Amino acid sequence: MRLLPLSLAVLFGMNLGLAPTILAQTYAQSTAKGSSETVVPNENLVVEEVPPIPNELANTVARYTQFRSASLASWHPTKKEMLISTRFGDVTQVHRVKFPMGARQQLTFANERVSGASFQPTTGDYFVFSKDVGGNEFSQNYRYDLATGDITLLTDGKSQNGRGIWSDKGDRMLYGSTRRNGKDRDLYIIDPKNPKSDQLVVTNEGGGWGAFDWSKDGRQAILQQSISANESYLWLLDIASGVKTRLTPPNQKVSYDGAFLSKDSRGIYVITDRESEFHRLAYLDLATQKYRYLTTNIPGDIEEWDLSKDGKYLAFVANEKGVAVLRVLNTKTQQLIRLPKLPVGLVGGINWHRNSRDLGFTLASAKSTADVYSIDIQTNKLDRWTESETGGLNTDAFAPAELVSWKSFDGQQISGFLYKPARKFAGKRPVIIDIHGGPEAQSRPSFLGRMNYYLNELGVAILLPNVRGSSGQGKTFLAADNGFKREDSVKDIGALLDWIPTQADLDPQRVMVAGGSYGGYMSLAVATKYSDRIKAAIDIVGISNFVSFLERTEGYRRDLRRVEYGDEREPKMREFLQKISPTTNAATIKVPLFVIHGQNDPRVPLNEAQQIVRSVRQNGVPVWYLMAKDEGHGFSKKRNVDYQFYATVLFVQKFLIGQ
Repeated sequence: MRLLPLSLAVLFGMNLGLAPTILAQTYAQSTAKGSSETVVPNENLVVEEVPPIPNELANTVARYTQFRSASLASWHPTKKEMLISTRFGDVTQVHRVKFPMGARQQLTFANERVSGASFQPTTGDYFVFSKDVGGNEFSQNYRYDLATGDITLLTDGKSQNGRGIWSDKGDRMLYGSTRRNGKDRDLYIIDPKNPKSDQLVVTNEGGGWGAFDWSKDGRQAILQQSISANESYLWLLDIASGVKTRLTPPNQKVSYDGAFLSKDSRGIYVITDRESEFHRLAYLDLATQKYRYLTTNIPGDIEEWDLSKDGKYLAFVANEKGVAVLRVLNTKTQQLIRLPKLPVGLVGGINWHRNSRDLGFTLASAKSTADVYSIDIQTNKLDRWTESETGGLNTDAFAPAELVSWKSFDGQQISGFLYKPARKFAGKRPVIIDIHGGPEAQSRPSFLGRMNYYLNELGVAILLPNVRGSSGQGKTFLAADNGFKREDSVKDIGALLDWIPTQADLDPQRVMVAGGSYGGYMSLAVATKYSDRIKAAIDIVGISNFVSFLERTEGYRRDLRRVEYGDEREPKMREFLQKISPTTNAATIKVPLFVIHGQNDPRVPLNEAQQIVRSVRQNGVPVWYLMAKDEGHGFSKKRNVDYQFYATVLFVQKFLIGQ
């Protein structure tokens, strides 16, 4: 599921997912070594060359740091109540909501962010949740007993673990773990009521393995083996013997993204781009190996879905030009069911209640932060379960997204979403180009959270491009930046810099580029090639050298990244990757740079930030540096996110706007 691009999440203070930050802890009340006029970075932040941040700035932006949000985690199996993820304090925690618009009862109180939760699927007397330490993504699974509030560790406490899937009886969970060697993701089974029951089921080669669905009799499970964004395979696992049987042909560039066994186990419902540019819903007859496509007439990718417990209904989300459209298909009649009209935006986390009647989901739009809803498909009634606070701001006035497009150097049409500032700002407006991560991701029209401060208070336009390599525009476009074609995506931003002067209300003399993760690389690459055309750049958890990145990223994800970027062990590819890396070309960066990173980042190690900071400082331009000792691939703790936001606002004011 792709709900928000990484660059939006980390650059402007939002969680890596749906939820924006919540409840500002205003550091304007802090003091710095006897001074009451500046904000004090907390003890976990390393700050270099960032000027003192005035309390006045923190007070000015405070309302934009107080957005709250909620996302659906799990339905209770017998009651019409749910678990949601939201945040009252510093990090996201699990809450229970017993009825639509009911109070949010906080259940977990960890110091670290809790990653969702799932009820035991028959009685609901406990749930399982995941949590890492300091953003290191080495998640551990825990059981939370509702009767006592007791929390029990279920995994080894050291490896990287997925939360897994439940058996139909709710007596076992099947999950992936890297505990054997830190690189390969094997499958384990555990009865969460008895942690000592944990046992290895099957060993795998590679880090791209995961379980999708369990047969009703508990004897088999469907597994996915991911090679890249364009290539994956389905397998049938015999639980007792650990033997895997291939369900899809080998050596084919076909993507399979999610699979459910039909109620009679004679076939599987699957999302695939087989024989198509886009991912479609299909039914695969296991006996005949024939496919029946169910969403041929729906434009765009099918990106998320869920099968009702009785097997009668398939709920899915279609990505139609960036807009998420929720639909429900009757599996018997193959007809779509009429649903209430929803706001234009993003839909995710779709989840059927065990009653096969109530469909829950999370919805965010340009004017509404993420909240939880459900639809009763028998009555067509839409219920809102949460209504999150917006810091007292009237979000009805927030800018909508405008789809724009331009031609790149080779004639390829590139598109993106443009948010224009409030009408009170006259003249040509400065522009922030914010590039998403991935690169197999997509910028989508949704709630911008803190970014609205730049639009509403500073008069800065926000442009979110989807350069080649982005998802949502077909598998050919998705692979158009792979390997030796890497810099073609950077040229797409060069073409965007050509397009901006053609717009009467945008100022080509005041453009800043920013991004997180792969978007951080893009920001650095643009700064190396087009420093004479931009005013500043922001790099958040970005790649600065592809060779050092590939050699140091965690082993369980290294091979997946080599398919995308190229294998640095091959001499010609290594030479190419070194040649295009921002560290190699750092001398050409002539604009102010802000580098932000988490010390515990397992995806893009901290070294990527440190080496680009050292290199660019030799150019005599301002280089701000912010590092959090208790964060990973993007900031998630409220206190850190707030300081990052204050510093980013100051950077934008000083180097883009010129205040």
